[in-house]
Amino acid sequence: MKKFLLAGAAMALFGAVTAQAADIIPQLPEEPIYQQPEQPVVASASGWYIRGDVGYAWNRSKGVDFFQGDLNTYTAFSSSKLRGSYSVGGGVGYQATDRLRGDVTLDYFGKAKFNGSTIGTCGAGPVACTSTDLSSMTAYSLLANAYVDLYKWGRFTAYAGGGLGGTYVKWNGLNNVACEDASGDCYEDNHGGGAKWRFTYALMAGASVDLTCNLKGDLGYRYRHVSGGGMFRALGSSGYQGYDRGFDSHEVRGGLRYSFGGCETQAAYVEPAPIYSQPVYK
Repeated sequence: MKKFLLAGAAMALFGAVTAQAADIIPQLPEEPIYQQPEQPVVASASGWYIRGDVGYAWNRSKGVDFFQGDLNTYTAFSSSKLRGSYSVGGGVGYQATDRLRGDVTLDYFGKAKFNGSTIGTCGAGPVACTSTDLSSMTAYSLLANAYVDLYKWGRFTAYAGGGLGGTYVKWNGLNNVACEDASGDCYEDNHGGGAKWRFTYALMAGASVDLTCNLKGDLGYRYRHVSGGGMFRALGSSGYQGYDRGFDSHEVRGGLRYSFGGCETQAAYVEPAPIYSQPVYK
């Protein structure tokens, strides 16, 4: 009987020690379980777009030259000022990558007034005289442009670009009033204006803001240089008597760009993070 009691006590003690050991030794961690998170979506960065712009250009004449008298003397205007004009235009382009895009634009430039003067001779004498010359011009500008998005911050994107093309410059008739310096007698003539395509290059910089997923607002600066050409014709002749040396324009523009398919999205891959089971204590 005594032996049975001792054996029972030993078994009870062994069970208690085993249970206590199980309570203090944590279970080994299981293999990590990978859980695929939801795939975020990003807007498509490429595609066709159309644009519309309005602006105002401050123009500066590079100078005007004319043939005087018997058309054998080449003389420069003593002054030549070209006023500013408004612009309105549109275009179509393509966003090649998230940083590079290009477009073709056609802009119309409203009437820019010209005011100039010359110092020379006039009349049958000839006698010294000074003239006042008034005209105006309108233009169409066709440019192929390329842009680089330099920096993006939130909804705003800063960019720079350049363009090459041509400008169709149309001069209206030149009104010429020449007055003799000594007597004050004046003579008035009207010369026909010239019209022709001219080589043009442009440099641009600005910033756009995302208004919606496919509509951007754009505010920018554009410098344009238009090469010289015929300005006004000789009296009674089909040839040109006056030539302008071209002009520069500094333009501020604002507009909108609408992207086709700009709201389409694609999944952006994100590597899943491992999920580890926590130790279980009993």
